[in-house]
Formats: sequence, C-alpha cells, structure tokens
Amino acid sequence: MSNMIVLPLIVPVITAILLVFLKEHVTLQRIISLLTLSFIIIISVILLVEIQEQGVMRIDFSGWAPPFGISFVADSFATLLVLVANIVALICMLYTIFTMELRYEKMYFYPFTLLMIAGVNGSFLTGDIFNLFVCFEVMLLASYALISLGGEKIQLREALKYVLINIVASWIFLVALAFLYGTVGTLNMAHISIRVMEAGANPLITTVALIFLIVFSLKAGLLLFFWLPGSYSVPPTAIAALFAALLTKVGMYALVRTFTLLFPNNPEVTHTALGIMAGITIIAGCIGALSGRDVRTIASYNVLIGVGFIIIGLAVGTESALQGVIYYLMHDMVAKAMLFLAVGMMIYVTGETVIDKMSGLIRNYPFFGWLFFIAMCSLAGIPPLSGFLGKVLIGQGAIEGGHFVLLGLGFFSSLIVLYSLLRIFLSSFFGETIISLEDEKPLPKRILLPLTLLAVCTIGLGIGAEKLAPFVTDAAETLYTPSIYIDAVLDGQQWQGEVNK
Repeated sequence: MSNMIVLPLIVPVITAILLVFLKEHVTLQRIISLLTLSFIIIISVILLVEIQEQGVMRIDFSGWAPPFGISFVADSFATLLVLVANIVALICMLYTIFTMELRYEKMYFYPFTLLMIAGVNGSFLTGDIFNLFVCFEVMLLASYALISLGGEKIQLREALKYVLINIVASWIFLVALAFLYGTVGTLNMAHISIRVMEAGANPLITTVALIFLIVFSLKAGLLLFFWLPGSYSVPPTAIAALFAALLTKVGMYALVRTFTLLFPNNPEVTHTALGIMAGITIIAGCIGALSGRDVRTIASYNVLIGVGFIIIGLAVGTESALQGVIYYLMHDMVAKAMLFLAVGMMIYVTGETVIDKMSGLIRNYPFFGWLFFIAMCSLAGIPPLSGFLGKVLIGQGAIEGGHFVLLGLGFFSSLIVLYSLLRIFLSSFFGETIISLEDEKPLPKRILLPLTLLAVCTIGLGIGAEKLAPFVTDAAETLYTPSIYIDAVLDGQQWQGEVNK
C-alpha cells in the first residue's frame, strides 16, 4: 500500500505530459483531467483509512532507506490536505469547463493546472526538504503560466511582479538549504529534527530557522504579502479561485511542518516571531478589506486575514490550537475557492468590479445570492459551517497558552471579515436592481453547480466535523509529538534514544 503515496504526484505529472499532445482535443482534455483528479481523491481516501490502521506511512525511492534516500511520507495531516486540495481543484475545473473561453483552454490550461496540483500534492507528501523545494518550483512554474493566461496587459504586469518575488524567495530557500545542510548534515526532515534536538537552542540553527520563516512567509503571504492582492485579482476566475484555495496553503503547510517538526526547540524566538507576523498580517488584511471598493481586492485581502488567523494557531502551538489549524486549513481551501468563484460570477453578470456599481442582484439571481450568503457566513465562522470549529479550537488553544492579544486579534478579524463581505452582500445583492429583464445575462444551472458543490462542502465540513475528528486528532497528535513522525520515518530503533533526549 505504501506505493500509493507517490501517486498524487506522479499521476498528474504523467497526465499533464499526455495532455500537451492533445491541445486541439479540448473535450478529451477535460475528461482526462476530471478523471485524474477523481482518481487522486479516491487514493487520498484510501491512504487516510490506511494511516488510521497502520500509522504514518512512507515510501523510499530506489530502496534507499532514510536518511540517505528520498522518501515520501503520508501522515493524516498531509493526506487530509491532499484530499481537500484535489476536491477543490476538481470543482474549480468544473467551473472552468462551464465558463472558460475555448481559446484559453487551448493555451495548455489543463496541463499547467495538473502540474500545479502535482506540485501541491508533492509539497504535502515529501519527507525531504530539498524535494519540498523541487515541488514548490513545479507548482510555481505552472502558476507563472496560469497567472498570465490570456496575455492581457494588467495580467503581464502582475505576473512579472509575482515571478520576481517568487524567484527571490526561491533563491533565499536555496541559501537556507545550504546553511541547513552545512549545519546538520542532512536534508531528511525527520533526521533534521533529531540533529536540531541534539544541538539544542543553537544560535546558528535559530538563524537558519528564521531564514526559512522568511522564505515560507513570502510563499504564504504572511507579512510579506504585497504581491498577493494584485496577483490574485487579475487571472480568470477559475485560476484565481485555485490560487486563493491552494497556493498560500502550501506555504502555510511548510510553516507548520517546519516549526512543529524541524525547529521546535527555540519557540521563544520562532513562535514569538510567528505571532507578531500573524498579528500584523491580520491588521493589514483588515485595513485592506475595509478600504477596498473592488470585489476582487476585498476577496484578496480576506485571503490575508485567513493566513494570519491560521498562523496564530501555529504560534500558540498547543495541541488544540494545532487541531484548529488543521480544521481551518481545510475550511479555508473550500471557502476561499467559493468566495472567488462567487466574485467572478458577480463580475460576469454585471460587467462591473466596484461594489457601488452593483445593486439588486438577488432579484435577478436569488439562488446565487444565497450561495454568496453561505460563503460569507462560512468565512466569518458562523456555526454550523466549516469555519466555526477551527476558530473555536484556535481560540481555546490561545486561552490555554495565555495568548490573549492574539486571541483578541483573531476574533476581531472575524468581525471584519463578516463586515467586509456583508458590505458586498447588502450593496450588490439588495437595493434597486441595475439589471433590466432585457439586459439580464443567463446564469445556467451548470455554472452554479461548482458553487453549490462548494457550499455542500463547507456545510459538510461543519456538520460532519465529528466524522473528521479521528483524522484531525491523529494529525494534530503527530504535529504536537514529532517523535511519532520521526519513528515512522527512521524506524524508531537506533534513533529512539536520540529522540527521547
């Protein structure tokens, strides 16, 4: 069964290469892409069940055992994220099929999307930090093509900024890897953890940890987020929804894995820095969401608020807070995709992006209006939707750890999210309609299907939290107790004495 761990990476890569040769056969590309994502979802479910029965699973490439070879490791945390990421990607791809112009689909949209998904899946599952860099680059190279798809002037401008920022981040990542290998002599994540624990609160290792903090903060949009609002506002709707749902989550996953497994030994420095950066990100995101008049800009700043809130849970670091981080990461993938699809539909039916120029949409599109209402309530954390439990658990962890300032900022941000989206809802959906019956654009049921499926997901994540609880509890336990992960990767025998020191 452990051979299945590599399939979420290998299958999309192989399929993407195949689709390059099917450029003119768009219908066939659509079918193959949907089947590929469905297959990965099934594999993820099987892996989750196996992990519950067997514990953390790994595969060693070419038979080279860790720490000398390359390993992929599947624990509940990584596999849950793979599952939700591919469900969201499948739904966004359905939206693409129903709405995207044929000329865009022929610009290798499906191969690039599958390569991006492969990079996301590989980043979640790799057990080697150099291969985390490789998977990051696969994901980013595909996203460079997707962000400029269509070649409009504003897209190219934002794409240039996005590419330059990520090239700088990748360069810093390589520097951090060089320092790390020179310091601990290994790149296997479990082995790094042992070497770091042996060294204790070493100033050099703390410096390396802070370099990684800068790298992954750039990737996640934590504090160093100036590239994000523009970059997420210019691509076609389906691509923007994929970016908002997945790209920042990979950066946040890397932060969580880094500061629970690799560098947990000096929290006075690293976790304090995380808390400060999370607080500033939330404040900046709230200001942007309150001051924005463009619906895409408001949605982009809501992404930043979500990033800050999740990192609060990591900075707190208790087991209940880590449970909240996992729940909230899954929720944020679904809810942010739903928000960006809804915003794209609003722009489609009105031809406007400024909320003051939209009004009365609920009279023309009542079902769509209430779908937006569900997205708003979910992002604000209103029960029983998916955002509620994650917020409660992170808040509980903050109380346990005495982080009352972060607690206050986190829950204040929920009010700002509610207000910023309620402003869109009241201004754009209520009031006198701006669309006459003659000018009303049809909104076929098939276009509303992806948004409806995401609404079902966010309701299901909230109501079905009890069903997910064993997987989330197991994932949080693995994060909170790194020796579980280390023992599974390094077979726990000759390393057990070192782990317990």
